[in-house]
Amino acid sequence: MTEAKDRLELFTEMLRIRRFEERCVELYSAAAIRGFMHLCIGEEAVAVGVLRALGESDAVVSTYREHGHALARGVPMEAVLAEMFGRTTGTSRGRGGSMHLFDSARRFYGGNAIVAGGIPLAVGLALADAMQGRRQVTACLFGDGAMAEGEFHESVNLAALWHLPIVFCCENNQYAMGTALARTHAQTDLALRAASYGVRSWACDGMDLLAVRDAARRAVDTARDGGGPCFLELRTYRFRAHSMYDADRYRDPAEIAAWKERDPVELLAGALRTGGELDDAGREAIEAEVAGQIDRAVTAAQAGPLEPVEDLTRFVYSEPS
Repeated sequence: MTEAKDRLELFTEMLRIRRFEERCVELYSAAAIRGFMHLCIGEEAVAVGVLRALGESDAVVSTYREHGHALARGVPMEAVLAEMFGRTTGTSRGRGGSMHLFDSARRFYGGNAIVAGGIPLAVGLALADAMQGRRQVTACLFGDGAMAEGEFHESVNLAALWHLPIVFCCENNQYAMGTALARTHAQTDLALRAASYGVRSWACDGMDLLAVRDAARRAVDTARDGGGPCFLELRTYRFRAHSMYDADRYRDPAEIAAWKERDPVELLAGALRTGGELDDAGREAIEAEVAGQIDRAVTAAQAGPLEPVEDLTRFVYSEPS
């Protein structure tokens, strides 16, 4: 694949995630989706850039803000929506909702609702690969708030001690729910904090998809080739509130507006226009194709069956023999 074609595909994938989540907002507002929902609008470059650096046999462990990660990993859009609609055709049979997307066939292990809860799981997956002698890598995505949890420090320490093939990807969107980074971390250089464990660590502009992709490739190649764990601090920003329930009164509107000037979707679109790889007609065609994909996925997901009441205890308690 040529670099130009690759960049156009990356742009299309980011746009697909953006428009998907915008439709999710409409569906949530209409009460078609219930429960909790956390959007990654503004953070699409991280999802697409990191996931593009992985192979099909590599593992991914995500957070509750995982729609973009799941889609970029190849989880079908219909299955993601069906999960949020509570349908049995969803990724977790409609039992987990937005925060618990899961696809073992694609080695996508959550969707984890507990802050930092996926990090020890990722270390376990990397340990299993190492013990089996497999040249596979685990990518673990989490937010800056997770670095205030003990699980992060214990897990990174073990990964470094055992020289595991894992890439820790911190989506530093500047806020742990409604709390600014500087209010919880005495050292706000998160890559520097991770480096204290002897892990190769560096920061990256999380709004620049190509920079994320290249940094992730470097980290994945290092881990795969026996270089041990790596840590990426992906400096990004969420344009919307922490969740659909969040009134978002803790951020200065001017701060949000300033970050929107560096919208990752439009940054790459601008680069493609400058390079003659995208024009108005091409953008309109991509938008139309994405809209059609989403329309078809919504229709298919809503047509999925609900769990019969008599089956609701399945997978909760073991059945008597």
